[in-house]
Amino acid sequence: QVQLVGSGGGLVQAGGSLRLSCQASGTIFGINAMGWYRQAPGKQRELVATIIRGGTTNYADFVKGRFTISRDNAKNTVYLQMNSLKPEDTAVYYCHGDFVGRLTAVWGQGTQVTVSS
Repeated sequence: QVQLVGSGGGLVQAGGSLRLSCQASGTIFGINAMGWYRQAPGKQRELVATIIRGGTTNYADFVKGRFTISRDNAKNTVYLQMNSLKPEDTAVYYCHGDFVGRLTAVWGQGTQVTVSS
């Protein structure tokens, strides 16, 4: 079993910053990709950013230039640095992982990010 535990959400004013963390634990043979999705009230869950095995990153257009995804391989942890936050970034942010040997992806429990105007 693999578990993802996310942290770092909270309340911040527009223009502020937050850093999310997500650590994978359990029986891990390798990590194909990890990333973050978000879901705002009444909306579908959407991709925010991912980082794959080789280090290549991918961002949704609405966060490019503001958010940065990174990882610490030794800690099986991925980070999402969020700068210049906007009220429309308010959502529950979910960590997501695709692991070697697993047929299905793993989701974290979600962490709330609220940006006030």
